[in-house]
Amino acid sequence: MNKKNGAMDSRRRARDYAYKLIFGYLFNKESDEQTRAIMLADETLTDEDVAYLNQVVDGVTDKYDELIAIVCDNAKNFRPERIYRPDLAALLLAIYEIKYVDYIPPRVSISETVELVKTYSTEKSYVFVNGVLSGVYKQLVEE
Repeated sequence: MNKKNGAMDSRRRARDYAYKLIFGYLFNKESDEQTRAIMLADETLTDEDVAYLNQVVDGVTDKYDELIAIVCDNAKNFRPERIYRPDLAALLLAIYEIKYVDYIPPRVSISETVELVKTYSTEKSYVFVNGVLSGVYKQLVEE
C-alpha cells in the first residue's frame, strides 16, 4: 500500500471513530473520554488524524444546538428526536465538517458521510442523509 492510500485509510478510520463518539454523545449528552482515549491510542492514526478527531468531536459537542438547528432547517418534517440516531450522528459530523473544517472539501465530507451511513445505518438511510446534506451544502454556500 502506498503512503497516500495509508493516509486516506487512517483519515477514514479517524472519521469512523469520530462518528462513533458522536453517536454515543447522542444518548447522554456527554463525551465518552474513556472510549476516545482507546481510539486515540490507535497507532495507525497520524497526528493530523488525532487532531481532526478531537476537533470534530469537540466541535460537534460544543456546537450541538447550532448543528441541530441546521438539521431541522434541512430535514423537513423530521424533528431531531425522530431521526434515526445513526443518521443524526452522521448529519452532525458532516455539517460540522462542512461549516468548520476548511481543509476538507464539502463534497468529500458528504461522500464520506454517506459511506458511513451505508455501513452503519439502514438500507435507505443514505438517501435521506444525502438529501439533507445537499440542502445544507446549498444553504451554507449561499451564506
